[in-house]
Amino acid sequence: MTAAPTLRFDLTDEELALLPDADDVAFYAEHGWYLSKKLFTDEEVDRLAAASEDYYAGERSRALPVRPPRLAAWQPSDGPVQRHNDYVHHESDPIARVLCKPLIGAVAALLAGTDEIRVFQSTLILKPAVAGEPSNIVPWHFDKHYWSTSTSERMLTAFVPFHDCDEEMGTLTVVDGSHLWRETGRQDSMTKHFADRDKADLERVLAENAAFNGAVIRKVPMIIPKGHMSFHHCRTYHGSGPNRSGRPRRAISFHLQDGANEYRDFALSDGATAAYNHDVLVRRLPDGRPDYADPAFCPVLWRADGAAGRG
Repeated sequence: MTAAPTLRFDLTDEELALLPDADDVAFYAEHGWYLSKKLFTDEEVDRLAAASEDYYAGERSRALPVRPPRLAAWQPSDGPVQRHNDYVHHESDPIARVLCKPLIGAVAALLAGTDEIRVFQSTLILKPAVAGEPSNIVPWHFDKHYWSTSTSERMLTAFVPFHDCDEEMGTLTVVDGSHLWRETGRQDSMTKHFADRDKADLERVLAENAAFNGAVIRKVPMIIPKGHMSFHHCRTYHGSGPNRSGRPRRAISFHLQDGANEYRDFALSDGATAAYNHDVLVRRLPDGRPDYADPAFCPVLWRADGAAGRG
């Protein structure tokens, strides 16, 4: 059973007006990020917020069949830390009905230069207004490190806040143009989630890669009005700071893949193979590889007319 609703891959005239234009697509290609127009109505955002409260209270449309090894799954016993909960598009139909909007996929498809966009992952996030909470600081990283088992270099992430989001709230901050950098000193440890890495070491990695590319580190905070969202490339360095606003920062990190993305073996130096949470959940391809087009976990969000798809 899939969590996402049945989708029609067409847009209204009003939605067409919300798509990025050629200049926006060129900006994304150069800078590695894009701030959208208002893609969700206030009512849709409020429905997301209400559905997230129900989710935190334990409401589920379905459960994962198995628990992946690196699942983010905050529960009340974890306390007032920054909350991360993966697979909310699968576990909560009320969240999926709003989040899995074809318009979001159409925007992503234009930015990524592809005819098809599928969901890759969705993570519900709540950054509490707790002064000095260490988990509120998200160190510099880029998502492709965690997606080493994916063949695509076009994957991207939409950051979807449930309210106006600014620096005081600890909004997402990107390093401008860093998706174009060549990487130096790649180590197996980079496939580990930032929560398992030393923050100072990740600062070092960012500085070393900037120096290797002769680049200036330009940090751009995403100032996002309610109903808008940011998109960033899978190789764009990003992080976020503390929430000093006095109220929780609430959002979904919506990870998206192009239609050509597939599983690949990614060998580590010790002879082991990197893994992603999908690998124990999704169906298998005829050759035994995990199928990253499994519609139960990776539903199609957008498909242009005439585009073929495996989902």
